[in-house]
Amino acid sequence: MAGRKRISQRVIEERPIDGGGRGITLTFRADDGPSAASPIPAVLRLPRAIERVPAALLLHGYASRKEDMAESVGEALVPLGIATLSIDLPLHGERADPFELRSVRNPFELAERWRTAIEEAQLALRFLGARPEIDRERLAVIGYSLGSYLSLAVAERDRAARAFVLAAGGDLPDFPLAQLIRSVADPLRGVRALAGRPLLMVHGRRDRTILPAQAERLFAAADEPKEIRWWDAGHYLPHAAVHDAAEWLARTLRSVTAAA
Repeated sequence: MAGRKRISQRVIEERPIDGGGRGITLTFRADDGPSAASPIPAVLRLPRAIERVPAALLLHGYASRKEDMAESVGEALVPLGIATLSIDLPLHGERADPFELRSVRNPFELAERWRTAIEEAQLALRFLGARPEIDRERLAVIGYSLGSYLSLAVAERDRAARAFVLAAGGDLPDFPLAQLIRSVADPLRGVRALAGRPLLMVHGRRDRTILPAQAERLFAAADEPKEIRWWDAGHYLPHAAVHDAAEWLARTLRSVTAAA
């Protein structure tokens, strides 16, 4: 499409993975924008298949990294025939810089980093959809905690993903700056932008980081089809929740068709 940025990649390592398929450590970047100077580190997992397969972009939580998502939900999805791409968000994983992190306290700088994260997540969806192994009409986004907020920001701006899984995600907490933050990142606006794309929320009943009330408020704002599944857990969800969500996504992407 005219005006679209060209995406290039650099493969660092490729290896077989359990259950069949390949795991590829790589970086990718656009020909301009933030990633041109700072390529995005990623882990791509591809199931063994003859035809093109569905794929999910995995977005990790605060103080986490791409491997945490690749080695949990990524491992659960590949045996179900779904490829995954996990990326390091700005200031996380291979891109972590404690000195830079301490310096990013200015609200305008934080807002700029948030915009960069959104742009990179959209670029990651384009990167997935452009690969010959991937069915670009069956893309999904899975976000955990901070990644769930980012997932909704992407949903608000991009129709490429056909389904969403939000783990330990919710609306903003009730505190004095909430309305100010909504001008930059509003989960309620993001979840309404799903506009009929299937949504699964997975949450712990004892979560004290993102409270159950925040999850309920976000769920109430979403249109159908939607589902919320509660687990006897805190902010860190059990393996059973991960595999349950993976099976939901596999069923959903098998039946989903291109949205208008």
